[in-house]
Amino acid sequence: MLVKTFCAAVNGLDVTTVTVEVSMTRGVLYHLTGLPDSAVKESRDRIAAACQNTGFKFPVADITVNMAPADLRKEGSSYDLPLAIAILAANNKVESSHLQEYMLVGELGLDGRLQPIRGALPIAIRARAEHFKGLIVPKQNICEAAVVNNISVYGMESLSDVISFFNGQQLFEPTVIDTRREFYEHQSHFDLDFADVRGQENVKRALEVAAAGGHNLIMIGPPGSGKSMMAKRLPSILPPLSLAESLETTQIHSVAGKLGRDISLISQRPFRSPHHTISQVALVGGGVNPQPGEISLAHNGVLFLDELPEFNKTTLEVLRQPLEDRRITISRAKYTLEYPCSFMFVASMNPCPCGYYGDPTHNCVCTPGQIQRYMNKISGPLLDRIDLHCEISQVPFSELSKLKPGEPSEKIRERVIKARQIQEARFKDFKGVHCNAQMTERMLHQFAEPDAASMDMLRMAMERLKLSARAYSRILKVARTIADLDYSENVQSQHIAEAIGYRNLDRGDWAERGL
Repeated sequence: MLVKTFCAAVNGLDVTTVTVEVSMTRGVLYHLTGLPDSAVKESRDRIAAACQNTGFKFPVADITVNMAPADLRKEGSSYDLPLAIAILAANNKVESSHLQEYMLVGELGLDGRLQPIRGALPIAIRARAEHFKGLIVPKQNICEAAVVNNISVYGMESLSDVISFFNGQQLFEPTVIDTRREFYEHQSHFDLDFADVRGQENVKRALEVAAAGGHNLIMIGPPGSGKSMMAKRLPSILPPLSLAESLETTQIHSVAGKLGRDISLISQRPFRSPHHTISQVALVGGGVNPQPGEISLAHNGVLFLDELPEFNKTTLEVLRQPLEDRRITISRAKYTLEYPCSFMFVASMNPCPCGYYGDPTHNCVCTPGQIQRYMNKISGPLLDRIDLHCEISQVPFSELSKLKPGEPSEKIRERVIKARQIQEARFKDFKGVHCNAQMTERMLHQFAEPDAASMDMLRMAMERLKLSARAYSRILKVARTIADLDYSENVQSQHIAEAIGYRNLDRGDWAERGL
């Protein structure tokens, strides 16, 4: 008897429908074809134990299983459930008349319970696109899978539940989630707020400009000056995620297995802060079993690298292409994957190895050569891709002791949202461009062309600081954002001047000057 069930293969964010074909004849052999990996090959033993402990006997027969398309590699344990149901249906233990209407995914425990899988959300989207009547997933994955509308999604606890469902022995209701309510319910709640930050008004301004235009930023200052504290509060002033951005971000976290059990949609912008010992693969993605890296997990959010010079230099260099293209292509011998990685890059660092160069309250013990070598750990091309360089000093006691809180994140966020709305209207006819940081060179000439006086100021800064063409573009983009915050239609000289002030690390005399 020949029986077919349907499941899915997840490669990056791409999902392919897989047809499981089972043919059973007299004999005792088990044949599995269709490029299965080790986890899929081991499924026979899990299925046999699960059937035995569920009250069904694994058939003693010559079983041939094909997973089509046969040239697509099948990886992971999510194929256990469709394989088990197809084998039992071929043995006349499961009614097969409705199997073609459903997609099934799930890992089986030896006791027959369904274990959670990765990528339930993109699988649900694929099942809807293929016009399946329903999708059956482990109960732990129901929150993320049921976000997809126009398809019935069932969360099952065990193999026996799935068998009862197809045999009509038990009635199950599909899970329905109010996607918009889930999305908007937690959007405005943040545990960290800029009201807790005393002083540092220049840094708050730089963070506001960065948030308003989606710009990359680096903060330089001594230990304890508040660099990490302010970076962690950056998501509280970023504009809220759109529903489309939320869905795309949730898909990435679903594929990586980073979604919590009760989370259906990610409603706040991600904030990823990997340790400086992170490897290249963990940062950009890939591996033996390919997974999204930190730059993709930060998609539509913030990637924060604390103590930037402590990161391996070759690891930092792999950021250059994703920062420009906002996508990362991972090519290996057996696969090529592409993940989105449109994120705000935020970094912090000390001005020297001891951390106190230029600090009026501490003596720096570093030589100019040590300072220069420390700064050289960050390449010029990487610094070129960072729009704002912000210097920080220690907050004096008079500021720290103030009882009056700083400006709350809510107020700053209102200004950021208004600036982003101006940009959305400006770029409505440009596909894939949503903020000033994403402008192309042609768009810079159209929307950020300064007047003659401002151009003279910019020319002198370019010559004096020996800035690159990329730095020139960054200055214009930042100036355009500052003008948007001022509700100015044109880029004026004060906007250019402030943008030039955010290029401190481009100066070649770092080791000879004071902060």
